[in-house]
Amino acid sequence: MKDYEPFQKTGLTLAVLGGLAASFSALALEPLRVAADPVPHAQILAYVQKIDPQLNLKVIEIPNGVNSNELLVHGDVDANYFQHLPYLKSQEQALGEKLAVAATVHIEPLGIYSHRHERFAQVPEHGTVAVPNNVTNLSRALYLLQDNGLITLKAGFNDPASDQATPKDIAENPKQLRILEIESPQIPRALDDVDLAVINGNYALEAGLVPAKDALGLEKAEHNPYANILVTTPGLENDPRIKQLAKDLSSPQVARFITDNFSGSVIPVTVADSKP
Repeated sequence: MKDYEPFQKTGLTLAVLGGLAASFSALALEPLRVAADPVPHAQILAYVQKIDPQLNLKVIEIPNGVNSNELLVHGDVDANYFQHLPYLKSQEQALGEKLAVAATVHIEPLGIYSHRHERFAQVPEHGTVAVPNNVTNLSRALYLLQDNGLITLKAGFNDPASDQATPKDIAENPKQLRILEIESPQIPRALDDVDLAVINGNYALEAGLVPAKDALGLEKAEHNPYANILVTTPGLENDPRIKQLAKDLSSPQVARFITDNFSGSVIPVTVADSKP
């Protein structure tokens, strides 16, 4: 019996290890479901699939009006890639859930656009300005208007990442501009009806605008707190598929793809590799 028992335990251990290996293999075969905005996020993920074919991604392009964080919390997707950290923080508070940042990938500078004017000096008294109606991007838009000399916020509003501003926090408005809060995806459609429109980079690209060329005013990339991130749940934070996707998205190769394909309208956080 003594000779048999070690063999029995070893056999049991091998069986357990074999089961774990089989479970891991099955997990690896499961596609990683990632919710993403069509532009540029899904395009970047498509490139990741091209350079890392062993990573089995199922990219789910999210239509306007669908909350990708709710999908993540409810288990309908494994990760999402569409938002910046200040927006995530507001969503965690609204949903009562804690999520996990897996990678910081790129910046889409917020821009001020116009179909009516070629420079800010042409904007008339009581002109209309369309801005996003969600808390973080509304604040972000007001800081951008201030940076371009159109308004001044009250004293104490110094840090866009932490000091959230609303139209009530405008101290000076020399042209008495009217601030119109509109859902972010709809703002490009309002360009013909307003004097100025503050548009998120992804929606500007979808509308055929080139932020680096068409914007009258554009956020600076340096020290920008609004870098877009890959987000997952705490339970999946250490999933090998998440870790591999995070590694790919943070690679110099993906940074080069972003630099080459978006002409400064999308700016990678990672330094791009040199062209061959």
